Amino acid sequence: MFEFSWPWCFVLLPLPWILSRFMPLKQQGQLRLRIPGFAKLGLNNQAVQQHSRKVSLLEWAVWISLVVAIANPTWLDEPITLPNEGRDIMLAVDLSGSMTEQDMEYRNNQYVDRLTMVKAVLSDFIEQRQGDRLGLILFGDTAFLQTPLTRDVKTVSQMLSEAQIGLVGRATAIGDALGLSVKRFANKDESNRIVVLLTDGQNTAGNLDPEDALLLAREEGIKVYTIGVGSDSKRGFSLFNMGGMSGGNLDETLLKRIAEQTGGLYFRAKDVAGLQQIYQELDKLEPISNDEQTFRPQISLFYIPLLVALGLISIAMLVSFIRQFKQES
Repeated sequence: MFEFSWPWCFVLLPLPWILSRFMPLKQQGQLRLRIPGFAKLGLNNQAVQQHSRKVSLLEWAVWISLVVAIANPTWLDEPITLPNEGRDIMLAVDLSGSMTEQDMEYRNNQYVDRLTMVKAVLSDFIEQRQGDRLGLILFGDTAFLQTPLTRDVKTVSQMLSEAQIGLVGRATAIGDALGLSVKRFANKDESNRIVVLLTDGQNTAGNLDPEDALLLAREEGIKVYTIGVGSDSKRGFSLFNMGGMSGGNLDETLLKRIAEQTGGLYFRAKDVAGLQQIYQELDKLEPISNDEQTFRPQISLFYIPLLVALGLISIAMLVSFIRQFKQES
């Protein structure tokens, strides 16, 4: 689509005619649009008067080109739909040693370890977050930022898939994970800031007490959804818990308090189906805006009529120079 940014500029088109119509005859020559070099190249002599009609047409063509350039012709490309305004979600995932316990029913009575189950289900959740900005924090003895907030959900999913037990120690620093999540939101907008904290244990390490981290989250207005992972049954085997009480070390009291005091909710994931249901529930609790935003790329074309004007002037000067050269020779 083609349009002019300032179409009102076309009111200037008849300006030379108006001036020639109403100005005194002796002043018209002074106000007349003249191409540079006409006088210098001898175009104001008798030869120019014989071609006054052609010169007048050329001057009008230059004037029209300049006015068109001032009006700024613009090409509007096809509309492009922008991603819907989403949420800022920081995912904090526990990599403590107990995440190796194989007590999570996957399908047909097959059991996998907790981290494998979390990766499988959370990856699907991540890939469906079009329009959201996601970040990934991994925590064990301490917490570190694996991926800052980004709309590149594929990268976040890839970083999660590469996470391994022991990468940041084998303890559980819940306070550090929550505190780091709050810190990463420090320069972001206050709306739609969400932390999804997933753990299977209780705070046993770190530099920041969970209660202090909770206070920081409340002060910043960040909503925290906590997920406790682990089955209640004695199944499977791990190097850290030889078929023992799978969910016995989970500090549900702390996780519930963090969620309630920040406006979030606490969920318990005992199997794959339960974790999938939790993520579906999160979609309902934190919906994405349905208002589509579009924009149309604009390409300014003012330089085209401007080049036309300059080209006409250059051609006129070249023709005048050739005529003068012939006359002198």
